[in-house]
Amino acid sequence: MNYCQHIIDNVGIENVSLKNIGDENESINEKLMDTLDGLKTVIAVVETNSFTAASGRLGISKALVSKYVGEVESKLGIRLFNRTTRQLALTDAGRRYYEHALTLLEQHAAMVDNVTGEQTRPRGLLRISAPVTFGEMQLSPLLPEFLALYPELQIELILTNRAIDMLEEGIDVRLRIGGVDDSNMIARHLKTFPLVLCASPDYIGQHGLPKKPQQVAEHSCIIDSNFRIGKQWPIISPEGFADTINVSTSIAANSPQAVREIAIAGGGIAMTPGFIVEDALNDGRLIQILPEYTTLEFGLFAIYPHRKYIAKKVRCFIDFTLEKFSKKQ
Repeated sequence: MNYCQHIIDNVGIENVSLKNIGDENESINEKLMDTLDGLKTVIAVVETNSFTAASGRLGISKALVSKYVGEVESKLGIRLFNRTTRQLALTDAGRRYYEHALTLLEQHAAMVDNVTGEQTRPRGLLRISAPVTFGEMQLSPLLPEFLALYPELQIELILTNRAIDMLEEGIDVRLRIGGVDDSNMIARHLKTFPLVLCASPDYIGQHGLPKKPQQVAEHSCIIDSNFRIGKQWPIISPEGFADTINVSTSIAANSPQAVREIAIAGGGIAMTPGFIVEDALNDGRLIQILPEYTTLEFGLFAIYPHRKYIAKKVRCFIDFTLEKFSKKQ
């Protein structure tokens, strides 16, 4: 059964005549909206594995979620979920319904986009996730400009460094430092961020300025525990030769912002993303060490679900961030 036939069967418009079409329009629209609401609700319950979480994601009451799911089950004469007080399990029929529901909603959204073209602007809620420090320092200042371009959008920015399930938590797009190994997701590269070595003028005045990579090992270094490299700092010479510095440390932190502040306070040599310390390097609070050498580089990616149709609000946001970050040095 094709998409149009599915909608026709569900909203019951096959017997509409020209004489009563005006009277039927309102009823047809209501049935169509009920069908779409049912599709969206089942999808949300499946992806969040919870009626309560689905209600939060959709912005409706838990009772309304239960009502929509019950109406779908009643109309089809099947059970989509096996429910107990402790568990919600998807049935085989529920899984098949979910897979088709995704396709139908994508086709509906694509149809609307195709018909309206550039006449419609993205609207609704866009939920964005990003790492805490990156979101605070790099992404947040760009959001007012994005909203000025698309005033019918609302944004919810979720800043976290923990692993998240985008489908379960209803995230539309996630900005992440580093790629993703998930065939259900698409990762769009936006920019590459280099790490730099730096220390405060006071620290360098007391302990000297390293002129060679292995001299860094003689200094107190500040470890960012977010990086798996630990005390093994990779370094590449201007000629392209790779080496590793086995550093000594008395301070480790799981926040690049904290690493930056410790370095500014004279706590030692830090290896941190360039954008974290850019302003401190420019105003002299930090001095870059071994600037002719390179260290690690991390890619910034926009991650979103692997689906045939990408919502206009997501496409506009990705295009916007790609333009903005490609201009940043």
